[in-house]
This record gives sequence, C-alpha cells and structure tokens, in this order.
Amino acid sequence: MHLVQFLTESGARRVGVPEADGRFLRVLDGYDTVYALARVAVRDRLTLAEAAQAALGETLVDYDAVIAERRLLAPLDHPEPARFWITGTGLTHLGSADARDKMHLEQNGPEETMTDSMKIFRMGLTGGKPAPGEIGVQPEWFFKGLGTCVVPPEHPLPMPGFALAGGEEAEIVGLYLIDEDGNPRRLGFAMGNEFSDQVTEAINYLYLAHSKLRACSIGPELLLGALPADIHGTVRVLRGDALVWEGEFLSGEDNMSHSIQNLEHYHFRYPSFRRPGDLHAYFFGAPVLSCAHGIKTQDGDRFEIDVPVFGRPLRNAMALVEETTVTVTSL
Repeated sequence: MHLVQFLTESGARRVGVPEADGRFLRVLDGYDTVYALARVAVRDRLTLAEAAQAALGETLVDYDAVIAERRLLAPLDHPEPARFWITGTGLTHLGSADARDKMHLEQNGPEETMTDSMKIFRMGLTGGKPAPGEIGVQPEWFFKGLGTCVVPPEHPLPMPGFALAGGEEAEIVGLYLIDEDGNPRRLGFAMGNEFSDQVTEAINYLYLAHSKLRACSIGPELLLGALPADIHGTVRVLRGDALVWEGEFLSGEDNMSHSIQNLEHYHFRYPSFRRPGDLHAYFFGAPVLSCAHGIKTQDGDRFEIDVPVFGRPLRNAMALVEETTVTVTSL
C-alpha cells in the first residue's frame, strides 16, 4: 500500500491511497495527515497499512489533476515542523563512493592513495551488514535540516545565492515516528531528492556539513511495509525540452554496503532522536550523481526521479534565489 498527502481544490488537506490503475486516489475518511493516522495506529496496535485500510472511504480524486495543479504534499509532515528531523547518511552505495572519491581526488590531487570517502565506504563493505543481533560499523551521518526544509513534489528546490552548485541526490528515505514510550516506529519508505552542493563539499570534506544545509524533497508516495532488496529506476536532469543527463538508480540492501537496520541503529541510539511525538526522515544515500558525469546544473533545470516501486515520479525544478544579507544585532 502507498499513501499520498495532498490538497483538495479548496485547499483542504487529505490523505489518499492510489487505486490499482494509478488514475485515482481513494481518500481516507477521518484523517487529514499521515501523522495523525500513524498515532492512531500506534495507539490501537495496528500496522499503518491496517489503519489506512480501515479508513478507506468512497471518495475518488483524479491523481493527474492533483499533480498537474501542484497540490501534492510531502507524504509525511509534522504539525510543528521543528519536530521533524531531516538527516541522512552517505557512502552506502558503490556509485556514490566512486563519485565522492573522484571529486576529492580532483580537488586535492592524486597524492592521496585513498581518500577518506573511500576509506569509510570500504569500512561499510566489510562491516556494514552485521549478523542478526550484532552491531556493525558506524556509517557517515549528516544533519540536513528540520521540516521547514522539505519542499513538496512538483515545487521548486531553492538554490541559495551563496551556493556553488545545486545537484540532485536521488535516495530512498526512511520515515519514522517516535512513539509515546520513546521507541522509533518505521512508517515506511519514500523517494527523496536530497539536493546538495557537491562543489562546496569537494573543496574539503569538512565542508560536508555546509553542503547539506539545503532544501530537499520527498515523495510523492509513502511505501508501507518491507523495502524490496533490489530496486531499479531512472534519474534524469532536464533543461527545457532537452534531456541533459540520465542515470540508473540502483538501490535496496542488495546494492548497499550497509543494512537498513545498521543505519537505523546508529541514528536512533542518541536519546535526543527518541523524543516522543517527533518525526524523522533519514536519507539512505545516493547510488548515482549527475555531477560525477560532468553535469553542471543551471537555474530552471528539472530533476526527475522515476522508481516504479515507489509509484509516481518525484519531480522538482531548481530555482536560484537571491542571497539574503543577515545582520546580527545586540539585544
């Protein structure tokens, strides 16, 4: 089952389930957010799919119209956006490790026999998928922002005027609710465009934190249940009517150096990430990057992440925004 959050023509929030033919969304009765549905599922000891199934109504909405009129919302959000943590990990896929290694070598020269990126990737290869009950090697981790940095599907991703680049990072995102006892509850998975400044990062790996503080997009559909082990799709960069670049999206645990469980362990071991009522979006790493193929994106370029197992594609344009001058004053 997939869940979609969207706005009606009058601006009211709704949650829907795509029909089998993909043409319509069947609206849930009694819920206007996935967050509210998830809290009821926890309370009533149901899976999220069971709670959604019980709430299915009779109303059908034209899915194409919702998309065309840009009425999609991210598939999960919090009524208090500051309680929605957006974080992630990288170097979990061979493609991203090769890309990161290449850009660091180009910036710093070939005298480095092995970059830090390749070192941490190889650590994951040897220790990122521990046996059940065991703990594997620690992955890379970064903070991206809070719920206010999440842009809905079909809406533009802002590239700050101070940024050196804006590049797509197509990734699977784990979405979680912390229950009233402080336990992380995985709601499901979605596609995400983590959207980073790879040029800033390439200057020095210590600039990774700065390069990640950007907007992102998630959705449009929340996949409930288990994540398939082998996931295929396509990532595209379009400029006007022209295809600038296309790459294969290859993910799932069969194509990763870390297990999902290992990534989750190292994120949720921190008590501050287990506050009851909080939400988390955790990006699992990009398997392919257009920047690794020499692509330099421009204002107005459109990103399309088409991975059939997640339903409709995630699409966003990039929009350059004027740099804001910030003045700090004494109080």
